[in-house]
Amino acid sequence: MIFYPEERLGLFIDGANLYATARALDMEIDYKSLRAHFSEKGRLIRSFYYTAILEDQEYSPLRPLIDWLDYNGFTLVTKPVKEFTDEHGRRKIKGNMDIEIAVDMLNISEALDHVVLFSGDGDFRRLLEAIQRRGVRATVVSSNRTQPSMIADELRRQADQFVDLEDLRDVIGRSSGGTSRQPDPREAYEELAVESA
Repeated sequence: MIFYPEERLGLFIDGANLYATARALDMEIDYKSLRAHFSEKGRLIRSFYYTAILEDQEYSPLRPLIDWLDYNGFTLVTKPVKEFTDEHGRRKIKGNMDIEIAVDMLNISEALDHVVLFSGDGDFRRLLEAIQRRGVRATVVSSNRTQPSMIADELRRQADQFVDLEDLRDVIGRSSGGTSRQPDPREAYEELAVESA
């Protein structure tokens, strides 16, 4: 990875997409280590974490993780999931955060030199192109080592650099039985079954 110490960095984490990628790699993310790692790479200006939540429930399994991130230096962006019934009569839940990520990235781009997007969603290709035209470098973190690949080819080609999440396992991977007090998002994202694309 190429980062410059004087660069102003912004992290943009698509929570559901990163969770799906980590799960495909049989990996858990230690968000404290993730933030610390990128703080060492440059001047970390903001760390955004995006996720949709079920608001009609008395308790959301994502709440402990959201609260932990909020108290540990992340800017949380949430919205309620949309519930619908598909053509087969099955209940589906959708929680796409693409617009929120795009708006925030464009709004803060003048204060950044480098954005790091944790998502493999090809819909972000045009966003990265717009950011790059403003003179901001773009790194995408996802994975090409999963079956199927979690990174859209057009997004990977647009990025200034692509980092496979697997290559960060020893740096930001959470060991089972570790001492981190960070809540485990597995049950939350599995219960929500949020479509990240």
